[in-house]
Amino acid sequence: RTGSGKTLAFGLALLARTAGLRAEPKAPLSLILVPTRELAQQVTDALTPYATAVNLRLATVVGGLSITKQAATLRRGAEVLVASPGRLNDLVERGDCVLSDVRITVLDEADQMTDMGFLPQITRLIQQVRPDGQRMLFSATLDKNIDRLVQRFLTDPVVHSVDPSAGAVTTMEHHVLHLQDETDKKAVTTRIAARDGRVILFLDTKRSADRLAKRLLSVGVRAAALHGGRSQPQRNRALDQFKTGEITALVATNVAARGIHIDDLDLVVNVDPPTDHKDYLHRGGRTARAGGSGSVVTLVLPEQKREVNQLMSAAGIRPKTARVTSSAPELVTITGAREPSGVAVVIAAPEPTPP
Repeated sequence: RTGSGKTLAFGLALLARTAGLRAEPKAPLSLILVPTRELAQQVTDALTPYATAVNLRLATVVGGLSITKQAATLRRGAEVLVASPGRLNDLVERGDCVLSDVRITVLDEADQMTDMGFLPQITRLIQQVRPDGQRMLFSATLDKNIDRLVQRFLTDPVVHSVDPSAGAVTTMEHHVLHLQDETDKKAVTTRIAARDGRVILFLDTKRSADRLAKRLLSVGVRAAALHGGRSQPQRNRALDQFKTGEITALVATNVAARGIHIDDLDLVVNVDPPTDHKDYLHRGGRTARAGGSGSVVTLVLPEQKREVNQLMSAAGIRPKTARVTSSAPELVTITGAREPSGVAVVIAAPEPTPP
């Protein structure tokens, strides 16, 4: 379940088993593979204090940041490597990283890595680690792609399944709001975004996320977009500003749905309904983390009704449904929607902090 401490579940054991060993230059001893830059950062942040305590060096290699700097870090030597498959493959091909000493390999969010098309890269990487090492795979779902990975790379694996329910947290409320048309949807979205308190709004494309963020800023909502098209510093900044409350509406695409942890977030809105029930559960999983409560609201136009009904039944969820307009009192009750100030805001880019 999201927010339940999975990173430390494998991280502490991995650090304990690696403590006392020293890595040769370019040759890490433990490897944690993750699908996205955000998740890599989060795993690194979670493990760094413990790694420091047992005198282990931790390195992170992900796309979007300088490959030369990452190569230099690996040359200095790091026992534990947190990496995204694409960038790690590049470093291995350049001769900046050797995996033959890796004795513990963790595939985190394996289902998302395979969904994102990383299967060939992961395969190439795992073929290079020590054949007698330990391998762990964590996945929200076990489907045929994951089965392939399991059969190929895990020897006589022990399966632990936690919380086999559809993954929908019990402290989470699910609402489906039926809207009349696109105009209505715009007005409803704007009013929800202007609520008192933070909200993540999910959209299908980078362009629509950028457009909505711009529109919200123009009517007085402190908003920012988060998607794969933004540079890593921009993505980090938007997340930090959202965590501190400087930004109250985060407009995101699916890339942001995975692994991001934000405390006390009580509302997630699917402005565009996801196409896959797994995405629905991951988007919704940004709220009600670690025992908190929260609501997931999905906005549905008449022509999307059928798909959304199928999506909900696939996710094992029976949502509360309502027909609303932007001025409906239920909208306020469910989401805390209110009229935006109408005064355009500008979010200043903070001074970059020295690395």
